[in-house]
Amino acid sequence: MGGYEQLVRGEPFRGKFRHSFEKPEAFTPGKVETVNFAMQDVNHTFRRGHRIMVQIQSSWFPLTDRNPQVFLNIPDAKPTDFLKATQRLYRATSQASAVETNILLPATAEK
Repeated sequence: MGGYEQLVRGEPFRGKFRHSFEKPEAFTPGKVETVNFAMQDVNHTFRRGHRIMVQIQSSWFPLTDRNPQVFLNIPDAKPTDFLKATQRLYRATSQASAVETNILLPATAEK
């Protein structure tokens, strides 16, 4: 399709709520942590030759509010609280990042 890209599913999720919405927790810089996050199904069909792109990012501004990259109540953030951040995905066997998806294969037509 000549480089065409289409957003199939997007769901902002703040990492500080990875364990609980009642008790947000800050990340420890440099510490590897598991973040489990399930998105609802969209029943999208990918045809042969299509590719899937997954993006992990720390902000989706202007679609959602800005992320200051500091553990605080975001409406109380000052301009100096907005910092640059680095997101890491790991490939080591003991710390491998992963994305899991359900795949429903079409039924084969019987003759």
